[in-house]
Amino acid sequence: MPDVELPFSRQEYADRLAKVRASMETQGIEVLVAADPSNMSWLTGYDGWSFYTPQAVVVTHDGEPWWWGRRMDARGARLTVYMDESQILDYSDDHVMSTDKHAFGQLAGLLEGMGHGSSAIGVELDNYYYSAAAHQHLCTGLPDATVVDATALVNWERGIKSVQELEYMGRAARIVERMHARIREVIEPGMRKCDLVAEIYAVGISGTKDFGGDYPAFVPLVPTGADASAPHLTWDDKPLKVGEGSFFEIAGAHRRYQLPLCRTTFLGRPPDEMRRAEKAVLAGLEAGLNAARAGSRACDMARTFFSVMEDAGFHKEGRCGYPIGISYPPDWGERTISLRTSDESVLEPGMTFHFMPGLWMDTWGLEITESFVVVADGPGEPLANVSRGIHVKV
Repeated sequence: MPDVELPFSRQEYADRLAKVRASMETQGIEVLVAADPSNMSWLTGYDGWSFYTPQAVVVTHDGEPWWWGRRMDARGARLTVYMDESQILDYSDDHVMSTDKHAFGQLAGLLEGMGHGSSAIGVELDNYYYSAAAHQHLCTGLPDATVVDATALVNWERGIKSVQELEYMGRAARIVERMHARIREVIEPGMRKCDLVAEIYAVGISGTKDFGGDYPAFVPLVPTGADASAPHLTWDDKPLKVGEGSFFEIAGAHRRYQLPLCRTTFLGRPPDEMRRAEKAVLAGLEAGLNAARAGSRACDMARTFFSVMEDAGFHKEGRCGYPIGISYPPDWGERTISLRTSDESVLEPGMTFHFMPGLWMDTWGLEITESFVVVADGPGEPLANVSRGIHVKV
């Protein structure tokens, strides 16, 4: 066995592998090619900024998984995964950004050589990290295989968090608490937005005296004034002004586990309409968390929240949350359950969600959110502790 400091016990990795194989068996999949770096890390411990080139973890029904990726990144695999070095496969650098060959064509040859040329192979078709070209080259290289969609197969197995995973998310919560405390300490009229974001990053990466921070899967989203009417703007170098509000969509991260938490600050006196929205969102948060009980459904929680908002005169479209856990850019969601009125997924103890009831109006925006865990008995339990109301500073 390699002498690697792993974030989880080898037994936990074995348990994860068994769950994935059971799902593969149910879906008739003989070989799984998981290219999502979050799934790769969850299955093997691999951690590296190499997801901009083709890579994957290959799972069959016996033996250890294979890590496969760029040759220069194979050393990173040796330093982070739990498997023996014989389970690390690579491709040469002349496959990178090449018009003559593609890495997934090379993987097809490796699978053929392993005896999987006519197997049922699952791939993550609807995933940021598995391109159309990757799929084309894999299928062309395995003409006798049956290549099927296994999108989110691993993601669904990640839903219920272990004790160690919840420990890491708790540490990320402590970090995001410090991040919001720093925002409230230093924000003031005239401060450049980029300087404020630098403070956010400094606290997020330094973490606490007991444990450090990791990079979040999102950059900080910090729009101000009318820009806050759009949910996904980042920041600029303009000075903050009295009479404008900013929301902060940020996350603490530890060992790649993400803990998003959004709050809103207003420099000056918030307009009455924003205060009315704040009251509705705070009531909706409480009602939604109370509905987030083990055995209830995602739609039950969503309907409860949306009902409170409608009663207050605010109509919000879409969903109001999603599951969270281990993640890499560009997203900190697990891409399985959605907290929306049509999702009948049952909530189970140990599931973790970002309850995200953002409001984006014509000239302003408001975000007050909670990341929580479903517990065995009782309402959803927030993982971080930051006062929810609009932070007002002059």
